[in-house]
Amino acid sequence: MFKFVKVLPLAILVLFMSACSSVKLDDTNGVASVNGGSSMTYDPISDPRSSVYNKRSIYFDFDSYTIDPKYASTVSAHASYLKSFQKQKASIIIQGNTDDRGTAEYNLALGQKRSEAVKKALLVQGVSESQLESVSFGKEKPANPAQTDAAFQENRRADFVYQ
Repeated sequence: MFKFVKVLPLAILVLFMSACSSVKLDDTNGVASVNGGSSMTYDPISDPRSSVYNKRSIYFDFDSYTIDPKYASTVSAHASYLKSFQKQKASIIIQGNTDDRGTAEYNLALGQKRSEAVKKALLVQGVSESQLESVSFGKEKPANPAQTDAAFQENRRADFVYQ
């Protein structure tokens, strides 16, 4: 009986510890995470209900790198996100793209102008330049490879790619 009394607390401790190890503490679906200070952090990039979740591209008219005013809310939403997560070093690559009409050299230059235009719009809204990088893929990464006007329109874009 004396050995049983000594072993019982040890058995309960082992049972308790094994039950705790089966709980997944990091299963958060990428939306919220808990840090050591027990405060929640929210990541709108991973939240399908946020204003920036599905708005990762800005589309341009043919042979243009002027941002249409209808994309002002998209640029503003990404600027707000980047400013609020500056300390966590949130950053993006803005990828400029074109349709496949025109020479490779021309399309690379136009894609760069598109990505730079978006970068400037974010800088005007107070985003740190260290959080932004602009590149051009020209016509090399089409969103839609079809040869229709609708496909060409889908390919004339600048994409936000978070790192």
